[in-house]
Amino acid sequence: MNSEQTPLLSGRQLERRFGGLLAVSELDIDLYPGEILGLIGPNGAGKSTTFNLLSGFYPPTGGELYVMGERCTGKSPTKISRKGLVRTFQHGSLMPSMSVRDNILLGTMHQLSGRRRIERIARTEETAEMLGLSAFLEEVAGVLPHGLQRLVSIGIAFASRPKILCLDEPLTGLNHTEASSALHVFERIRGEFGCSILLVEHNMKAVMKICDRMVVLHHGKPIAAGRAEDIQSNEEVISIYLGRLDDE
Repeated sequence: MNSEQTPLLSGRQLERRFGGLLAVSELDIDLYPGEILGLIGPNGAGKSTTFNLLSGFYPPTGGELYVMGERCTGKSPTKISRKGLVRTFQHGSLMPSMSVRDNILLGTMHQLSGRRRIERIARTEETAEMLGLSAFLEEVAGVLPHGLQRLVSIGIAFASRPKILCLDEPLTGLNHTEASSALHVFERIRGEFGCSILLVEHNMKAVMKICDRMVVLHHGKPIAAGRAEDIQSNEEVISIYLGRLDDE
């Protein structure tokens, strides 16, 4: 990305301790306008903690967080979301007893709470179309197949049309066809709406395919950052992470 651009999301020397455990440290990270940034690393590398720091769910014990150019260190997730940053959750965030329509409609309330219901319904239907969920709008969300439930959770988050969409392992449990469809959705979200995406994901083929850049964590510290080709040829990353995946 153009280093002269102002990042939409930045962490500077972020640190997070849990008692005597230093889970994340020395973290510098930037997400630029229109970028899809991957956050990767082996299990226990600190990805989830970093994701929670960047989305405001964990206050840092050191360092600074900036969202849309404004210092947001220690601010609540609600205040950070008002800046235009919305996240999904690893295990989904839908209301299982409600219809797909009503789930996505809830997501529109964040941005369109003062608007007429007809505007929120139009936003809901536009979001469902983008995610391939139009045919399922009247279905109960909790009885849908796992892959469709994942898309509903993304639809709830994207219904507010955030400037930054943070996706926590959105491809987990999806088959190849479902994962490919989800990647297409992410490209549309970025291409048609200019939304920047922070992606935490274990599906390395998908990450390498869709991300403009990646940050690799190990023991809570960044060990590499760059484009897919840079990461794939980084000797430290290969020895710690990629090489082990190749052996599986």
